[in-house]
Amino acid sequence: MNLFGIAAYAAETAAATPAPSAMPEVSPVMQGVVTFLPLIAIIALMYFMMIRPQRKREKETKAMINALKVGDKVVTIGGIVGKVSRIKDDTVILETGNVGTPNEKSFIKMERDSIKTVEQKLSN
Repeated sequence: MNLFGIAAYAAETAAATPAPSAMPEVSPVMQGVVTFLPLIAIIALMYFMMIRPQRKREKETKAMINALKVGDKVVTIGGIVGKVSRIKDDTVILETGNVGTPNEKSFIKMERDSIKTVEQKLSN
């Protein structure tokens, strides 16, 4: 029974569709690579946009802290501005200013890693 020509349409599309053996076979390995390609691209993009610049900044900060010397004007992470008075292994003594007379100075002992920036290198 052919109501709306369904049998003729089915026969026509079957003749137009190539045989399954004529279509190229895609290996399962290629399917896996194509599936994970967008994920790999996103990870690579995140590395070059976020991780790499952060590591570069960390290296620069570490080099700045290692090059620190007595007399440098620094700013700490907490916002304290002072002049490096003494440097020991992992600690720095900052002179933050005069309190009262010039003979009374204010000193703060801090970790070396708490220094954020070297504002100005003072020459003695």
